[in-house]
Amino acid sequence: MAGFRSPHVLRIAALAPILALASGCGTASVDAGDLEEQISSELARQVGEAPEVVECPDDLDAEVGAEARCSLTDSGTTLGVTVTVTEVDGSDVKFDIAVDEQPEE
Repeated sequence: MAGFRSPHVLRIAALAPILALASGCGTASVDAGDLEEQISSELARQVGEAPEVVECPDDLDAEVGAEARCSLTDSGTTLGVTVTVTEVDGSDVKFDIAVDEQPEE
């Protein structure tokens, strides 16, 4: 679990296409399930292992500066994860992920 407590920010690009909301006037977004997979995959690449569980309760709006709050659980400890969109280019969304230093209470 110590590998997930990192003071640096990890930059990753979403592999899933942006999903347009059905309302027609809504904001395009990255599906929460796809976001969870991207976070897990990138953490596995960066620290050598994936967390047991990554949960994102909401989709991530495909707008620069948009944020989503997720969590990861590993070895019985839960840490918060902040995801921030840094770039949107067509159907690609690049974002930073930052894992909290301290466990959630």
